[in-house]
Formats: sequence, C-alpha cells, structure tokens
Amino acid sequence: MNQFYNKHFLKLSDFSKKDIFELIKISEKLKYDKKNFQEKKTLINKNIILIFEKNSTRTRCSFEIACFDQGANVTYLDIKNSHIGYKESLKDSARILSNMYNGLQYRGKYQKNLEIFAKYSKIPVWNGLTNEFHPTQILADLLTIKEHTKNKNIDQIKLSYIGDINNNISLSLIEASIIIDFELYLISPQKIEANNNPYINNILKKIKNKNKIHITNNIDIGIKNADFVYTDVWLSMGEKTSLKLWEKKIKIFSNYQVNKLLLIKSNNPNIKVMHCLPSLHLYNHYKKLFTKEIISKYKLFNGLEITNEVFESNNSIIFQQAENKIHTIKAVMTSTLLKKKY
Repeated sequence: MNQFYNKHFLKLSDFSKKDIFELIKISEKLKYDKKNFQEKKTLINKNIILIFEKNSTRTRCSFEIACFDQGANVTYLDIKNSHIGYKESLKDSARILSNMYNGLQYRGKYQKNLEIFAKYSKIPVWNGLTNEFHPTQILADLLTIKEHTKNKNIDQIKLSYIGDINNNISLSLIEASIIIDFELYLISPQKIEANNNPYINNILKKIKNKNKIHITNNIDIGIKNADFVYTDVWLSMGEKTSLKLWEKKIKIFSNYQVNKLLLIKSNNPNIKVMHCLPSLHLYNHYKKLFTKEIISKYKLFNGLEITNEVFESNNSIIFQQAENKIHTIKAVMTSTLLKKKY
C-alpha cells in the first residue's frame, strides 16, 4: 500500500520517521535507475503546475527535470504573470487549478498561504519553499547524508548548523532532527525568534522535550565531533536587501564562518560540508554587493558564510546536495500521484 498517495508535502513534521526513510529509499531507487538508464516514466499524461512567488534556480530546475524524466507535462507560473492572490483569491486559484492539473508545487512567502492552497485543492500540493520551511531541500540533504554515513544510521549522526538560525533551513533541520532523532547543534549568536508565528512557536515547544537539539553560541562545543557542518547565506530570501542590513548581518555572523579552522575544531578530518545554495564564497562575486570600507573593516577577502577554500575542498558535498533534489522531488511527486510506489 502506498501511504503517500494523494497526500500533500507541506512540511516534514507531517510525516513519520518511517515515512521519511521510505521516501529516501524511493529516491535512491530513482537515482540508481536514472544513472543506469533504467528509469520508468510513470507520470505520462500527468499535468503539473509550478507556481513561483519567489525566484528559484535549483528548485525550479529540479521539479522540471523530475517532470521531464517521468513524462509529465509542466506549466511554470509566477505571481507577476498571473492573477493569483491579486484579482483571484488563493482559495479560488486552488479550486480552479486542481481541476486542470494533477499536482501543484508552490514556492512563496508564507506557509499559511501554502496551507490554503492545500486545503482547497483536490490534488497533491508540494512545498517548494516558504519563509518557515523548505522540506524538499532537507529531504535532498537527508539523502546526501545517508550516502555519506556508510558506518552509521542517520539517527546516529551529529549535524552542526552554523550562522543565521532564523530561516527555513534551520527550522526544517530542527523538524528533521525531531522526527529522525539525530543530534543537531545550532551554532549562532542568535536565539530563534517566533514573532507570534504559530509554526515557529510549535517548533519551540517541541524542542523543549528534545535533548538532542542544542542552540549555542559556543563554536568549539557546537562543532566538536560533528559528522556534518551546514551553513546558509546570512541574508535570507525575502529579507529586504540593503547595504545597511548586510553590514548588520556581517557584524553579527562574521565569527561564524565555515572555514578551515572550523573544520579543524571538529576533530573530524572526514567532516562533510553542506550548503543549500546560493553561496557567497567568491570574492569577485560578492564584492559588488558591498563597499570597499565594509570589505576592509570585516576582512571579507575569502568568502562570507563559507570560504572558497572549504567550498571547493574534498570535504564539500554541496553539489551532491543540489543534484539530489531531482531524485527526492521525483520521489515525492511519484509517491503522491500514483497509487503504487515507484
């Protein structure tokens, strides 16, 4: 029996540990079949709509490739070129589109908007990113972690996330840790800010009962004996981009960079480095964003949240993460659209 059939994929906490492991297993099968030219096209004549309120590179490409590989038809729609949420309510859009399509991906600002789509939709709705959660990314991360934990189970690892912990990657990693029970250290000078957000409030309540989730500003404690270290850009998608805000973020996080010294502090020469991308690791790329004064003041000559040296090192599994989104997204799509598992 396929327990995922006709279900939505809105956040990781809607699923059990067994469910998550099953999706990873399906992803592995799909990846193997694609690499060996054995993939079966199971979504022929299925129509998929991809709605993007926020821009995307990897998520959009992964969904489109997943659809093409499986024989589905794809429509890309952004908010600027549609009536969604403007002339037409989300509720009405959900009912109209679910009469036209078999599956719907939504990438937007608010989780509550995604939940409206899901509530009034007759078809599976998949979360391509909201301010609160990014479950398709974390599912790809879990597949990548599994591929690098040959001598351990995923629930035996220590993962250290460093930097800005008030974003959808941090919150989704917390959800993953709660479900799977791996050790998670959030290394940051910040605390998680709920700001009356019910989704974040719910996560904070759950953390209190989990002794494997730690929030610390102590880098030495947070990174020691870690199997994986994960980071993200310090200015999250959706935040207003300004030089003033960038400098504020740099001032807060400049000591929380993933660099060679951090890897040494882990006491694990085989520690793997993760990043959901995009990354500001190239000086020639990010120097256009800042003034010379800011670059000199904070000595930003070798990356921001991660140095180019570490980004390009043998410890990095960043591009494997990116590719794995194709396979995990494909697993979610086929599992929720088909009565029989792939």
